[in-house]
Amino acid sequence: MSDGVDMSTVGLWLLWKQVSELVRAAVVADVVEDIELSEPEMTVLVQLHSSGGTIRQNALAAATGWDRTRLSHLLTRMEGRGYLTRSRLRNGVELAVAEAGAEVITRTRPLLAAAVERHLTSRLTVAQQEALRDILETLKV
Repeated sequence: MSDGVDMSTVGLWLLWKQVSELVRAAVVADVVEDIELSEPEMTVLVQLHSSGGTIRQNALAAATGWDRTRLSHLLTRMEGRGYLTRSRLRNGVELAVAEAGAEVITRTRPLLAAAVERHLTSRLTVAQQEALRDILETLKV
């Protein structure tokens, strides 16, 4: 029975979904085992660090693809733990990494880099890494 669906396309999507979840879970497991951060908290701190220590809350929501309500609750918890500060601006909210957040991300980044190397980049040739980066950048937009 054929419904006109190209199963190779669906198979590619399933493979991408399986591999991305396996790599993500392995990387996160390696990192959060050694630090007291949840995966979402780690994501926020890495985004903050990558943006120079400050980021607009709406830009963070766009970068993560997270619902604004979920993000707001997470940021409230992180602010309470001393990981970040929020400043109300005329046209939004700016987040800044706080001292405790800077300390945690300083410890986290080498663990994250090692986990990404172990579970992703070491399994690919340089050419494959470049191709994957190109594909992901294309899909990001």
